[in-house]
Amino acid sequence: MSSWLSRLALLAAIVLPLGVGLAGEPERYNLGTVPTPQQIAGWSIAVRPDGQGLPEGRGSVKDGDEIYATMCAACHGTFGEGEGRYPKIAGEGTLTGDRPEATVGSYWPYATTLFDYINRAMPFPSPHALPADQVYAVTAFVLNLNNVVGDDFVADRNSLPKVKMPNRDGFMWKDPRPDTHDAACMTNCRDPEDVKITSTAEGKPLTPRTTGPLDTAMPQ
Repeated sequence: MSSWLSRLALLAAIVLPLGVGLAGEPERYNLGTVPTPQQIAGWSIAVRPDGQGLPEGRGSVKDGDEIYATMCAACHGTFGEGEGRYPKIAGEGTLTGDRPEATVGSYWPYATTLFDYINRAMPFPSPHALPADQVYAVTAFVLNLNNVVGDDFVADRNSLPKVKMPNRDGFMWKDPRPDTHDAACMTNCRDPEDVKITSTAEGKPLTPRTTGPLDTAMPQ
């Protein structure tokens, strides 16, 4: 018993100085420190489509050519064609084939999103390791591979948001399908014969009919 009491006293001696009262929740635990603006900036790296969040820096297509060859080509190919099972990142009109490929040129709606992705996720072995100038340069080079910008393009926080991607208008930002509010029931359920499909996705600019049965089963 004395051993148990000793352990209890030791626990109280450890806990109480941290601000943990026996009668209620503590006001403070006195652990950690308030992050500095510099520390917060290191984690706050999101870039919006309008360019908000882009850092200072700049990079040209020419600069990006050398960086891409060193850091990116092993996976994505010299011309963005993709190596092995790594994704193809260059090419226009690749969404219309039997096996659509969402390349930067054919699918991505915003050039700023390309910067954001490279900045936070590339290169694959060591993501978020490139300084802003190099991310801008690789972004410019990949856009050039897709014939979106010219050879003299320089990417920075002002020029990049102005780039209009080929598929910018290919997205439906508002889902035209209505919300449904059906609820499961155990009693007083609707007669199945009273449930009718009044329309389908056929003829609407949604997923092509050839991709699966959901197109004709989705009520509109």
